[in-house]
Amino acid sequence: MSIVVKKWNELAEVKAELAARDWFFATSGNLSIKVTDDPLTFLVTASGKDKRKQTDEDFLLVDAAGRPAEKTHLKPSAETLLHVEIYNRTNAGCVLHVHTVDNNLISELYASNGEAVFSGQEIIKAFGIWEENAAVRIPIINNDADIPTLAREFANHVHGDAGAVLIHNHGITVWGRTAFEAKKHLEAWEFLFRWQVKRLLLQRSGLPVG
Repeated sequence: MSIVVKKWNELAEVKAELAARDWFFATSGNLSIKVTDDPLTFLVTASGKDKRKQTDEDFLLVDAAGRPAEKTHLKPSAETLLHVEIYNRTNAGCVLHVHTVDNNLISELYASNGEAVFSGQEIIKAFGIWEENAAVRIPIINNDADIPTLAREFANHVHGDAGAVLIHNHGITVWGRTAFEAKKHLEAWEFLFRWQVKRLLLQRSGLPVG
């Protein structure tokens, strides 16, 4: 089995899991997985596809600039430049971007703070943080319609081989050293977003929540 086929299957499995959670509304979202380091190539979702379905045109191979590395009629996802920034700056092996109701609400609620902070939740251990009452922060950046401009702002928050950024009303981008790590971190962030949204609703209804 070639490395491209192996990575294709690995990314397809992740896509299927996220699709089962209904995290790909209206063809939104994009995923990628690194194939080679030198030269850098990675598989990324093709633009405009229904990601709840599995086809042989779900992904295409692109180069370090996000351009197709092979002849194809497919176009890379619009936000491929964000993936480019991650792969060129870190040793990440997988990038996942999804739009959910909860992550959009959190980005709206805390946009003026420039970040959202969560603490006191056991799920934080998914990030490898084991201190009692630990807190995690996720930056929130403006959603610029010009993708190169958005990518430059996004790049200011790409520092390690694993991380996450919320784009205001435009979803979360998570990356990790492996597809497993990226998916685990995405699931942990989405848990925290959903927990906070429900917590705020319960508080508003007058129930004594933390």
